[in-house]
Amino acid sequence: RGTITMETLTLGLGLGLLSAFIYSYYLCIRNIYLKACGGRRELPISAEKKAGAAALLVTAHPDDECMFFAPAILRLTARRLSVHLLCLSTGNFYMQGEIRKRELLQSCALLGIPSSCVTILDHRDLADNPELQWDPELIAKLILRYVQIHHISLVLTFDQDGVSGHANHIAVYYAIRKLYLEKKLPNGCQTLLLQSVNILRKYISIHDLLISWLRPHHVMYILDSWEYRQVKRAMYCHQSQLLWFRHLYLYFSRYMFINTFHLMSQ
Repeated sequence: RGTITMETLTLGLGLGLLSAFIYSYYLCIRNIYLKACGGRRELPISAEKKAGAAALLVTAHPDDECMFFAPAILRLTARRLSVHLLCLSTGNFYMQGEIRKRELLQSCALLGIPSSCVTILDHRDLADNPELQWDPELIAKLILRYVQIHHISLVLTFDQDGVSGHANHIAVYYAIRKLYLEKKLPNGCQTLLLQSVNILRKYISIHDLLISWLRPHHVMYILDSWEYRQVKRAMYCHQSQLLWFRHLYLYFSRYMFINTFHLMSQ
């Protein structure tokens, strides 16, 4: 009987500690979420104070905008920035380029980017192909031209690992880095690089929030439940890409909820 009592006490203590841990974890996540949503980790963009301030998202393929950058897009549009999208290819690897262009415009409309602010390139040297090495010099010229024409004050794109390691994503990073190092971007134009994370963090959904908060970064954007549903609707616009694993991505990828960025620096 004494043994049973001891086992019961041990079990009760274990459950109590587990409950306390879960509750503490919940409070911690909730506190971080409220701070982040309150703008504590959003970029104090000085250019936002200028009339007509505009941000440019540079992606490699249709669907990059909602698979990876949706939290940033929704937060920036909520702050009344004019958000532009420069997509460097039609995503024609499987001969679906025309379909994917239409899907991209539908997705952008749901994310708050009007079609007039969406540019989709179909350049022969920027074909959608992970085996093709895009020329950073060419990409840099295309980006710079867009930045100058539209008076862009903030550029967002991939970091050196391209989130998924895709060669086309990484080429975009080297193009924007080239512009930065050669000081060709206009004065005051800032560049944000979306942080790549390891595969474990990438697929623990909102639970990466604590790690993201503690790890070094300059900017964090987090979505609320309504915004997350909006991102899912945008992703559903890309019907040609919704294979079974993409449905899992919608629920398990941290990029559906969280974006963390570094400011471009040497």
